[in-house]
Amino acid sequence: MSNAAPALVRSELVLGRYRPLRPLGSGGSGSVWLARDEQNGLDVALKIVPREGKAASRAEREAEAAARLRHPSCQRAYGFGRDSQHVYIAYEYVPGRTFREALRGGELDDNSAIEACAQVLEALAHAHARGIVHRDVKPSNVLLAEGKDVSVRVLDFGLAQIQQAETLTAQGDVPGTLAYIAPERLAGALTTEAADVWAVGLMLWEALAGRHPFWRSSLLETARAIEEGAPHLETMRPDLPKPLLAAVNRALDLDPARRPTAAALAQTLRLAARKRRVRKSGGQTLALPAVSPRLVPAVLAAAVAGWTAWALPFFPNGWSFGLAALAAATSLANARLGLAFVLAVPVLPLGNLAFGAAALYVIVALGLLATMWREPERGLFFSLGAFLAPIAGLGLFPLVALAVRSPVRRAVQVAAAVLMAGVVAGVRGAPLPFDGAAAPNLGIAASGDPIAVLTALWGALLSRPALAAETVVLAAVALMLPMARARGLWANAGLGAGFLAAALLLAPGVAAAPLVVAVWATCLAVAVR
Repeated sequence: MSNAAPALVRSELVLGRYRPLRPLGSGGSGSVWLARDEQNGLDVALKIVPREGKAASRAEREAEAAARLRHPSCQRAYGFGRDSQHVYIAYEYVPGRTFREALRGGELDDNSAIEACAQVLEALAHAHARGIVHRDVKPSNVLLAEGKDVSVRVLDFGLAQIQQAETLTAQGDVPGTLAYIAPERLAGALTTEAADVWAVGLMLWEALAGRHPFWRSSLLETARAIEEGAPHLETMRPDLPKPLLAAVNRALDLDPARRPTAAALAQTLRLAARKRRVRKSGGQTLALPAVSPRLVPAVLAAAVAGWTAWALPFFPNGWSFGLAALAAATSLANARLGLAFVLAVPVLPLGNLAFGAAALYVIVALGLLATMWREPERGLFFSLGAFLAPIAGLGLFPLVALAVRSPVRRAVQVAAAVLMAGVVAGVRGAPLPFDGAAAPNLGIAASGDPIAVLTALWGALLSRPALAAETVVLAAVALMLPMARARGLWANAGLGAGFLAAALLLAPGVAAAPLVVAVWATCLAVAVR
């Protein structure tokens, strides 16, 4: 923490009224403490900046900007002062976490991200109307207040431009801010309100796509990527409404003159989000979790954990119902913890069967957990494959998997669903999906070598070409389905024809009728959505 900490230890009150209670965080320019205002009893966030270098001037600029702002989404400043060593700003204290922390924790769904960015834009519009450009908008400078409803506070106007313009080089922005700096600033142009709009558009792109468009291995490569511009959002999320996609793309236009104002973009985002909610409430969404975001993951968790404990040699016996109830409760409490719990259940019974199988499964489970970390509530979608296979419905799984936002995660879930259906059929002694072939005898009992188990599984998959071929085909369809939907009816029809041709030609022995029905149902559902 900064050298403000010793000063707090030596003094009971700061500026004669603020009593420091505990540190809240620190950064390159200073530290923030939770403090009690002894004059009125309020808790405040006390920012303490050493009076050295540019830090003090930035703090004074921040205090000046904060004093001009009276907006619900701008962190309110209560007071400002200085002594011989430090500059102090007393802000309202709002418990919560930053937009960056929420992104890393996978806590933001699409609607929450859109609403948060709309509030940030409204706060910036308020600042822009008073001649203030923030110039350092980024996820770590946006606070999400605790509570069910989305409520943000825009933080840190320390780089704010007030009635003057400075270039990036002149101001000396910290490298950590580079990924959210507009391209015109990199070129040394004057900073305008459009640079703030760019940063918010980038935050929303990152939240909706699940990754940052510009992060590279070096600052130079990151700067070059910024100058080239962000890929259009529909390349990552073609399932989103076109007005929303267009709004984000306009905010990230390389020409600042073509970007919307903060107020106009906020209005567009709210309208797009409202239409999206109306469409979902009308029952036209294809995403199963939209029916009940908390109930579906809990039911899947209970089904997977309970069936695993019942079907595999689990010790002690009779734990299937208890594990199912525990898995459901854990998933309801925390989707990520519930996913981890369910994935851990098969480890012991597989260890009873073969240590090598258990070791290999642990690697696969950790990979799946890492892949679905940002969407844990959809992490068990693959288990639906075991329910669709007995009714010859696996061909519908790309449609079901549209609930998964990331294209890569969606393809992984579909491939896992097909393979899961094959594993369940083998455990039950039932015919394999698609062609009704018998499950092969793996011969891995008591094997302690994970490589030997992997080799046996790979050989078994190759010996059943229908299962292997349909795994690849359905995963590819899941990857491309949103793109086809975004490009209209002809693209949708073309994907359906390709889907059917690949499914039947790559595995001639498969039952054609269920796949034809699945293709027609998928194309029809996508067309009317």
